[in-house]
Amino acid sequence: MARKEFGVVGLGKFGLSLAESLMKHGQQVVGVDSDPDKVKAASETLTHAYQAEAVDKVALEQLGFGELPEVIVSTGHSMEASILVTLFLKELGCRSVTVKAISRDHEKVLRKVGADAVIFPERYAAEQLAAKLAVPGLIDYLPLGTNIILKELVVDKWSGKTLRELDLTNNFGVQVVAVKGAEEKQFTFVPKASAPLTKGDTLAVIGNAESLAAVGS
Repeated sequence: MARKEFGVVGLGKFGLSLAESLMKHGQQVVGVDSDPDKVKAASETLTHAYQAEAVDKVALEQLGFGELPEVIVSTGHSMEASILVTLFLKELGCRSVTVKAISRDHEKVLRKVGADAVIFPERYAAEQLAAKLAVPGLIDYLPLGTNIILKELVVDKWSGKTLRELDLTNNFGVQVVAVKGAEEKQFTFVPKASAPLTKGDTLAVIGNAESLAAVGS
């Protein structure tokens, strides 16, 4: 995996969690916040953490945020701060700026000042939870299109058949991406279409909710 350097503006709950997750993925992260306690906590795990007012364009420039390839802006519920920081980052030459928004109107303004991507973490978390509650066996709800989900199916009546024989893609419009044997702990990705399935095997299948609801394993 290529090692990149990310900037995170705002080291509150979301910003710090995101920064720490990026670090766990082997990336470098530079964080900035005006709160000294948040900066102190972040300095224990991030590549660099600075105390500064992010709404100060000069401070952002001096810290090199305009030269970073990716910056995520998470300034809490301050719409004004996130808009100004986004504007300054784009003026400083930052190639990609992702911003946490709190409303659709907020998103519209962020787009106008140059935000490359806008996220709604709370809404995404709510959609994930709703999908898990509504779809038994759900692994993940994927924002790839309408109701695209990754779901586990446990083999019963398909025992003895191969994925080629089942032809789930053409028959149901879904795709098997991994298989885990009944006695195995790990999934095998890109499974062989010629291998017969066994009762108790678990399939990781991707497709829309309606198609997966029609599949009986």
